[in-house]
Amino acid sequence: MSRLGLRVPASTPVYRVALVSGANRGLGFEVVRQLSEHGITVLLGARDLDKGLHAARQLAGALGEVIAVQLDVTQQDQVDTLARWIEVTYGRLDVLVNNAGGHYDHDAHASHADLAPALDAMQTHLFGTWRLSSALLPLMRRHGYGRIVNVSSSCGASSSNGGACVAYRTSKSALNTYTRTLAAELEGSGIAVNAVCPGWTATDLGGPGGRPVSVGAAGVVWATSLPTPAPTGRFFRDGEVIAW
Repeated sequence: MSRLGLRVPASTPVYRVALVSGANRGLGFEVVRQLSEHGITVLLGARDLDKGLHAARQLAGALGEVIAVQLDVTQQDQVDTLARWIEVTYGRLDVLVNNAGGHYDHDAHASHADLAPALDAMQTHLFGTWRLSSALLPLMRRHGYGRIVNVSSSCGASSSNGGACVAYRTSKSALNTYTRTLAAELEGSGIAVNAVCPGWTATDLGGPGGRPVSVGAAGVVWATSLPTPAPTGRFFRDGEVIAW
């Protein structure tokens, strides 16, 4: 059982290599920590490599090796360089957690004409996920196995209402659509693509008052360990399917 009480089947395969983007702090860092506890080699992606190295050092001695890698998901050259390095170094990638994010524009409204925040949010949440997934899918296809987990939010659900956070909401909604579309394309390939809402979590982004980051991260880690045949094209929170 996970920290959330989520049942992880005994048949869960042992992964060799995982990549988590936006992982030098907060939710991403905790996802890396929990994955490494299972003996997985985890690549800790960070825009600032020094911060990534500092984060990786905090996890020294974990059952699985944690390696900091430079990764800005908005930069195609960095994505391509990392994909080539993973291929040469490991020849495979089993788990991809698209966690890089931010851009929680709480005070912004849809009537504002300044699109810069929205463009930034889309570049990270949608296009960053799209860019990274496309670059690394060949390594999953090679072995007919993969788990892609896109960290999303119930703010992006079609039933979510509210007049704030327009860039964040819109970009997460677009991410949800991308998740379903990619999952449909890869149906039957052995590669499962799902979105996870970690809930309101007490991180720098979520602010105080949320639940512990370990709880939010546990739902993400659970989705990386779905047994074959795995559900795909689903939206999860705490191991339960929620509406798109």
